[in-house]
Amino acid sequence: MPQGETAPQASKLQDRGWAWMVLIAAVLLQGLTLGFPSCVGVFFKDLQSDFQATNSETSWFPSIMTAVLHAGGPLCSILVERFGCRTTVMLGGLLSGVGMVASSFSKSIGQLYLTAGFISGLGSCFSFQAGITVLGYYFVRRRALANALASTGVSIGLTLWPLISQYLLDEMGWRNTFLIFGGVLLNCCVCGAVMRPLPVKPAATSLKSSPSHSAEGINLSNGNTPHHEARQLQSRCATCFQTLQKYLAFDIFCKNKGYQIYTIGVAWMVMGFVLPLIYLVPYAILNGVEERKAAFLVSIIGFVNIFMRPMAGLLSGLKIFSGRRIYLFSVAVMFNGLSNLICAVSAEYSVLVVYCLVYSVSMSVIGALIFQVLMDVVEMDRFSSALGLFTILESITILIGPPLAGLLVDLTGHFSYVFYASSFFMVSAALFMGFSFCILVTRKKVTEPHKPTQENPFRGKYTEVPTEFGPEKNAPPAVVYVTSI
Repeated sequence: MPQGETAPQASKLQDRGWAWMVLIAAVLLQGLTLGFPSCVGVFFKDLQSDFQATNSETSWFPSIMTAVLHAGGPLCSILVERFGCRTTVMLGGLLSGVGMVASSFSKSIGQLYLTAGFISGLGSCFSFQAGITVLGYYFVRRRALANALASTGVSIGLTLWPLISQYLLDEMGWRNTFLIFGGVLLNCCVCGAVMRPLPVKPAATSLKSSPSHSAEGINLSNGNTPHHEARQLQSRCATCFQTLQKYLAFDIFCKNKGYQIYTIGVAWMVMGFVLPLIYLVPYAILNGVEERKAAFLVSIIGFVNIFMRPMAGLLSGLKIFSGRRIYLFSVAVMFNGLSNLICAVSAEYSVLVVYCLVYSVSMSVIGALIFQVLMDVVEMDRFSSALGLFTILESITILIGPPLAGLLVDLTGHFSYVFYASSFFMVSAALFMGFSFCILVTRKKVTEPHKPTQENPFRGKYTEVPTEFGPEKNAPPAVVYVTSI
């Protein structure tokens, strides 16, 4: 959506009327994009058999797709600033559809990495993150409600995609299924078409090439060329540094210990967090569970998330957790890691159903809190750039986690080790974050005993309407890129 000041007539469209159509489109977008990787495990054994690939080689496909979906945030933000949310969503839908159609003709696992992994993953990133951004323009007073409702699309997609995938796989094979998925993902373009831009006032223009400036440039060019070139180089370096500061907050990472601990902890956590969603279905099939019943296990996780995520959000909003959400988050991560031991001990279908129920509860809390805690540890005026670095580091570990687990299966021959590895990553991350924040807060109290509580850097300063727009209360928020787990 073009940058600029919101026109008076735009406020008439916010929180009412067409805004609710945009919200419905955002729900569908999240189901089509974020929910899609959950069905990849259904095709794991077929892809492995057709391409004669190892577990590690096959697992690179969902890893690349999920990692690109997270890592493409800064690029998506640039596209939104340049072309607007509507165009970016439609471009993402086109890339997703083309990537899946091309993947149905793949002759090697490497081609699948490029088509379904990179191209479709990047398209899903554009559609999802631009769709979330446009909600910030259409909703002001009800923005929190809109984002909460939009997030249910992830759970709905997590519920439906595996069931649909297994049915189509049984009826027509994985290639024809991927071809159909390409057409389904093109519906992101339809959702993007609904997201028409709000009217904006034209931003004040400046004369970049006035006669005086032109003359100055000529004099500099003729009089002191080396000095002029040095100034140009310095200007370019400064622009590059400002761009990095805008999208990747390295300065916050170096100075803010809370952000540093949380970013490292979550990056370590996701190495284990994504493993059950990828390996649960092949693990169940290998242990004699019927394919359709195995796919239903992932749908159970998605169905529970539909109801548990809003409840987790309400729970975290209680005053008792104000400034302490990091500890609630750490407990959920610990609980999630320990739940994987249930799956590792037994592969009986009844045990796997219990595992999915327990796992989905902790997963709901993690998904509801992961970005709320980030808002607690950084100031909101730098949240956009802090989120950029956060998701980049997160995507790196998402990329390498499943292939490492696949290599572990290839070496040992037992899928249960995947769930032991997941437990290790989750539990160690929970202990690291929980104890580190305890030590950090204790040191803060010792070194600054008289400092007011509200200045504690780990307490959230979250506001529904960003403050950088000054007195204009209905102005749109800064363009941010948001991912979800």
